[in-house]
Amino acid sequence: MECMSLSEAMISRKSIRGFLPDPVPQDALERIIELAIQSPSASNAQPWLLAVVTGKPLAELNRRAVELREAGAPINPDVAPADLFGDYLRRRREVGIQIFKLLGIERDDMEGREEWNRKALRFFDAPVGVFIYTDGTLERSRTDFDLGLLTEALCLAAMCFGLGTCIDQQALCYPELIQEITGIPEGSRLTAAVAIGYPDWSFPANKLDSTREPLEAVTSWHGFA
Repeated sequence: MECMSLSEAMISRKSIRGFLPDPVPQDALERIIELAIQSPSASNAQPWLLAVVTGKPLAELNRRAVELREAGAPINPDVAPADLFGDYLRRRREVGIQIFKLLGIERDDMEGREEWNRKALRFFDAPVGVFIYTDGTLERSRTDFDLGLLTEALCLAAMCFGLGTCIDQQALCYPELIQEITGIPEGSRLTAAVAIGYPDWSFPANKLDSTREPLEAVTSWHGFA
């Protein structure tokens, strides 16, 4: 395996929302996870667990999740999305507007927007979905930061194998269904879901390059000459 440099991976990583149907070899996924679990954790607690889903179980999970949404079932993710405001909300809206523009979904196209939500619920139709979870009795303040580090490491490691990823919050909407399909124990806390597969570069939304604020906008310096 010959991988790009870490700096190259960090700069070129992007959220992939359209995938080829090609299966991902299990040995590649094993190596990706082996790399990801080298992530730091407070007191070396390593509070992470992963469930990797593909094939028929993933197809059933996706189908039933969409059925629940269409039936109006309430969502109940273990990690609720943050309430955004100000520049945080502006940046989220800008990304959404760019994606819908690339997809040709107009503002009043409610069915097009709903189909996009269903696609997100289905791991963007990636061939592999990864759930990252932890023991629900552990304090979130001691675990969720560690699991966030693991999640990014997983996405960067996947790039060494020519794979794309998308951290997919909507795939966490129905935790009871996820537990039923995967056998994740009751009482666990699902913190992240990651779609993995080979990018379909012809898919319009994959052309999105989200911007970042410049260094001077987010950094203050103290004690430097």
